[in-house]
Parts: sequence; C-alpha cells; structure tokens
Amino acid sequence: MPIDYSAARVAVRDDLLAAHTRAWERLAEAGTWWTGAERVAIAREVRAASGCALCRERKAALSPNAVSGRHDGDSTLPEAAVEAVHRLTSDPGRLSEDWLDRIRAGGVTDERYVELLGVVVTVVSIDGFCRGIGVPLHPFPDSVPGTPSRYRPAQARAEGAWVPMIAAREATGAEEGLFGGGQTGNVIRALSLVPDEVRQLRDLSAAHYLSERRMIDLAAGRSISRAQMELIAGRVSALRECFY
Repeated sequence: MPIDYSAARVAVRDDLLAAHTRAWERLAEAGTWWTGAERVAIAREVRAASGCALCRERKAALSPNAVSGRHDGDSTLPEAAVEAVHRLTSDPGRLSEDWLDRIRAGGVTDERYVELLGVVVTVVSIDGFCRGIGVPLHPFPDSVPGTPSRYRPAQARAEGAWVPMIAAREATGAEEGLFGGGQTGNVIRALSLVPDEVRQLRDLSAAHYLSERRMIDLAAGRSISRAQMELIAGRVSALRECFY
C-alpha cells in the first residue's frame, strides 16, 4: 500500500512523501545484517514498545535496572533484539554501555545492533511525522525475500565510542561521499558500521530538516542567529530527554 498524505490537514511537500516512501519500502528489504522479515519485525516492535507494560514500569522507575521482566508480545526476534528495540524506543536517555554489553551477550552483534538502531530511527521519525500532522500510522509493508549482504566496512574501527565507526577522513572507496564529502556529527557517524543506515538517515534528514551542506551555515537567510537556534535546540532536547 503506497504512502499517501492527500488526506492530511496540511500540505505535505513532495520531497517528504518521496523520502518516506523510499524509507518505508526499504524496511521490507533484506538489509546488511537482518533479513527483510526481521527488519519488519523490528519495526513492529517499535510500535509495540508504546504499549509494553515492562517499558512503562521501567520508564517510571528511578533506574531501569531496578525492574526486571519480559516485554509484551510474541516476537520471533531474539530476546536481546526485542530488549534493544524497546529500550531505544521508550527510554533512550538512560542507556549505558553496560546495557549494550548485555545486548551483545544476548547474540546481537555490533553490526546487527547498528542496523536495528537504523530501523528504529526510521520508524520513530515517520510515525512521529504522521502523529504530528494527524494522519493514521502507515501499515507495515510485506517483507521481500533476500539475503543480507553482511558487508562490514574495513575502515570502521573502535575509537572510544560504544561501537566501531568510520572517521570522516577515511570515508573512501565504497564509502566515498558517505558523509556528504566533509566532516559530520557523531550522531551520523554512529551508524557508519552499517553504511546503508547512514545513507538512509541522511535521506530522511535532508527532507525532515536540512541537508548536511545547509547545516554548516544553519542561520543563513533566517531571522534568528545561530546562537539563538542552538539555545532553542538545547532547551527542546532537554525537555525531550535527548541523549545529546
């Protein structure tokens, strides 16, 4: 079922519709480390997290580690993957490297974790957009048969972050232009162990926000200064408990 915003109470730009369509179709395809069926299952768990009793109890607790149990649902995904999706969706501001170590111990490798995170970001972004303009959430697509490529970029290496990343200066060869041809933020590089997830994030971000090139000179042609924009962004991030 194609994405359609014609019933929205506000006009939706063509580039937004096109970016959402590309992202939604890609959910159903085999990725780098997960099959299409697994990627759709991950997407379903993103929505399931909002009604999960364990997630609600952990969110209300002083520490999520104080609450044990199982997440609602009967997903075919590994238990560690379900835990990763639910925590990333419902309580991302209190994740820790110890938590990620437990996810790894449950069989979710760094590569699979990064791709899973990319799927979570896609669904949260598009579902949030739908809620914002007052339209129903899109039904998930049927998965497409295929085999994950299992491609791991040779340039990705540990440099103090929770997962290996590619340095901007080392985005060469198959990763040429991965970061738009210049420096980029760690929030983008965090997905670079799975380059296709960076490409997906950049595609969505260019439609939802600004292209990376325009982000460099964020205040150009605007009525408020860069400092004022950063102040507003910081306040919004604090209110939303953003990790950054």
